[in-house]
Amino acid sequence: MARPRFVIEASEAESMAKQSNLTVVQLLPSLVKSAQSLARVPISKFHVGAVGYGSSGRIFFGVNLEFPGLPLHYSVHAEQFLVTNLSIQSEPRLDYVAVSAAPCGHCRQFFQKIRRAQDINILITSDESGDDGNHNPCGQFSPLRHLLPHRFGPEDLLGEDVPLVLEKHNNALSFIKKPETFGDDLISHALEAANRAALVDFIVSGGGGYEKIVAAVLVEKEDALVKQEQAARLLLQTISPKVEFRVLHCK
Repeated sequence: MARPRFVIEASEAESMAKQSNLTVVQLLPSLVKSAQSLARVPISKFHVGAVGYGSSGRIFFGVNLEFPGLPLHYSVHAEQFLVTNLSIQSEPRLDYVAVSAAPCGHCRQFFQKIRRAQDINILITSDESGDDGNHNPCGQFSPLRHLLPHRFGPEDLLGEDVPLVLEKHNNALSFIKKPETFGDDLISHALEAANRAALVDFIVSGGGGYEKIVAAVLVEKEDALVKQEQAARLLLQTISPKVEFRVLHCK
């Protein structure tokens, strides 16, 4: 059985569009149902799919994830998954998004982590957008600014030189004390992926069921004001109780 795909390379996307007599952007809405089928939603049974088109010409999928036994805020929304997928694949810019349902307020704000997010074009494929008359006409993309007209973004807090999501940056982190064992490859990946959603990476890479997660490493700054250790520990204990979990501090 072929593993689910969350990335379509540019050449294949062009070929698929050509076979349908469409542009790649016009192809996006037709892929939304395929994305929805990959959602993991044992609680709500409400499948959300998001399909994005990046500046490289590649197509990316995003889906929602839910975790029984955990608070709802542990859920991963399809739009969050999509943006993280782009980040994992080093995609520099998101230009178009087709999504099966109107983004919630949280996701509209989450998009603002991308520079010039207001210029991303979005299409909601469902018949009802959930907005009072401010939805996209069928088959037409419109700027994201229409869904969040009075936005609050990183530019309200940070300087222009601070890299945002999808922009190249190096956290310049180093271990305070690195253990001599416990999987050097896993530790290196954890350091490289600091501030990246490892669970999305696991799914995109074809990891399969959560029970296949046997070891996990969280790297975070020792003096961080916001810490992820307890949240990560609770999530992992719930979805893969036998996982070996280690926290390494860096500076």
